[in-house]
Amino acid sequence: ILMVDEKEKNMKCLTFFLMLPETVKNRSKKSSKKGNSSSSSSSKLPPVCYEIITLKTKKKKKMAADIFPRKKPANTNTTAVQQYHQQNLNNNNTIPAPNWQGLYPTIRERNAVMFNNDLMADVHFVVGPPGGTQRLPGHKYVLAVGSSVFHAMFYGELAEDKDEIRIPDVEPAAFLAMLKYIYCDEIDLAADTVLATLYAAKKYIVPHLARACVNFLETSLSAKNACVLLSQSCLFEEPDLTQRCWEVIDAQAELALKSEGFCDIDFQTLESILRRETLNAKEIVVFEAALSWAEVECQRQELTATIENKRKVLGKALYLIRIPTMALDDFANGAAQSGILTLNETNDIFLWYTAAKKPELQFVSKPRKGLVPQRCHRFQSCAYRSNQWRYRGRCDSIQFAVDKRVFIAGFGLYGSSCGSAEYSAKIELKRQGVILGQNLSKYFSDGSSNTFPVWFEYPVQIEPDTFYTASVILDGNELSYFGQEGMTEVQCGKVTVQFQCSSDSTNGTGVQGGQIPELIFYA
Repeated sequence: ILMVDEKEKNMKCLTFFLMLPETVKNRSKKSSKKGNSSSSSSSKLPPVCYEIITLKTKKKKKMAADIFPRKKPANTNTTAVQQYHQQNLNNNNTIPAPNWQGLYPTIRERNAVMFNNDLMADVHFVVGPPGGTQRLPGHKYVLAVGSSVFHAMFYGELAEDKDEIRIPDVEPAAFLAMLKYIYCDEIDLAADTVLATLYAAKKYIVPHLARACVNFLETSLSAKNACVLLSQSCLFEEPDLTQRCWEVIDAQAELALKSEGFCDIDFQTLESILRRETLNAKEIVVFEAALSWAEVECQRQELTATIENKRKVLGKALYLIRIPTMALDDFANGAAQSGILTLNETNDIFLWYTAAKKPELQFVSKPRKGLVPQRCHRFQSCAYRSNQWRYRGRCDSIQFAVDKRVFIAGFGLYGSSCGSAEYSAKIELKRQGVILGQNLSKYFSDGSSNTFPVWFEYPVQIEPDTFYTASVILDGNELSYFGQEGMTEVQCGKVTVQFQCSSDSTNGTGVQGGQIPELIFYA
């Protein structure tokens, strides 16, 4: 029997009906006993026994996903599918409908139905600390496929046959996020649970989920959470994340030290920050941050926040604060009157400032190196004319993007072309219309074609591959130098900066010429 596909005109299969030898022999004997039986009648008799051999053409094997491509289910099934997905969000809900497997064409989707579902569950987890536990169902085979720890727990040599496993050190939300990844191959992270999820992924050796958590933390990293994440990255042994945290803390040190998260760090992280050579902050800010941490630490240790207890919890870390490098006014009005220093320490530091023969101090007396700012100059030359460049309250603006995370500390601006003059500058940095940083300050130009720095109060974090708008409104001498022969792309160290014109510019500045010749940044 030859079966041919009418559409493709190719052979589907070839089937042979073979009579077994013993059957043929028996039938021949029966036909001879009957006498003159016609051959036609015997040929119409069906075989008593036969064997089917099917030869199929070679074709590429297709998976279920290829046969059943993802489509929106029909209206009749949409409600049922959504209902089952909703059931997964709730604990211990089985699927009552028969043939639920038919609603999902792929093994991945059918496997996902089992997520947080009591149906066929052969183990349960009691997750969370006492008083905040949640009972979650699991399936040993699925868990063992997704985690080597679960495999050892359920199928290893020391496996214990327990129906219920208590996990007090993992938050329920984090454990559910890990289970969702194992069952559904989906990563669902939130800012308030990502650290707990990272802990769970590390504990149960789910490396891809752990990497996703680290990437999430890196993208959401800011001065507000950098100190806390630094502490956690050391705990989880994530060197890349640790390095990212240090980059933020160094460049935006004062913001990081003033953040609420700084008071939540452990003592070892406090020491590492106070030792940091490249910390870009005034020492009085470091001193005040350490006192704030000490006050919170007293509460954690259930101590009254007295001067004596603050000094006690700081311990030797107090001497990592470089008090002798403070400005004299900062020391006299701040550290000297804080009460945290002994009378002898206060006297010795005053002598350190004023005496020719300086006393020996337990405090580090060498100033921090801080960070050296880099300057990206976008013009190849500058010029001046008798009728340019004028300022009448109009805005000079340019857009830029970088390929690596940097921190914009300020702009370099041109000054007067008619001798020395003072300018009032309002600088601004925006992203998609949202102001990220601004400052109003003055600078003095000496009549040369040099650029003069104008700084933001705090460096502004700039993410890669996104255009930002740099703007300035100048008030001062109307005639100044201006840049020309501008470049659309500038390589500055390891950072590539691209420039494009801004619609906010109403005073003529663009890529080819104008103001804002320099971006000053830390990288």
